[in-house]
Amino acid sequence: MTENPWTTLKITPVYDNPWIRLEHHDILNPAGKEGIYGKVHFKNRAMAIIPVDENGNTWLVGQYRYTLHEYTWEVPMGGGPIEQDLLDSAKRELREETGLIAAKWTEIMKVHTSNSVTDEVGIVYLAEELTQGQTEFEETEVLQIKKLPFSEVLDMVMSGAITDSISVAGILKVARILGY
Repeated sequence: MTENPWTTLKITPVYDNPWIRLEHHDILNPAGKEGIYGKVHFKNRAMAIIPVDENGNTWLVGQYRYTLHEYTWEVPMGGGPIEQDLLDSAKRELREETGLIAAKWTEIMKVHTSNSVTDEVGIVYLAEELTQGQTEFEETEVLQIKKLPFSEVLDMVMSGAITDSISVAGILKVARILGY
């Protein structure tokens, strides 16, 4: 079915900040019964970058994730304003977090991060032909950077050491592309 079986009766803004808007939706469900839905609208598009060098190494970013109350390892990623070119945002994010500049960029996938409650879309890029420069962390970032063989990063996904959904999806896709 390609047609929308839901009917929106009313949308009420609940919360708004520079990054997200939370909405309460009064709806008619596909059976025609009244119901509710909550939606988190992201004001940026998500992007993740998997840099791979000529020796099969990649880079991970470690940071404490406030919302999870956990330290995580993930691929370089961030958000890009919807009105800006996402590839330009990805290039900026890779440089800021790892200091890397890539000469070759390939968009490898589109993901929806949690499509039952949010409209967030993420794009994953493979970055190759890398040159090392200086990191430019933002004031909110306390990051650790690891350079590892891609095969070890794939093992981290398979063991559950990497849990971020965009990282997991992107790493598995790159593993397929590179023949791991």
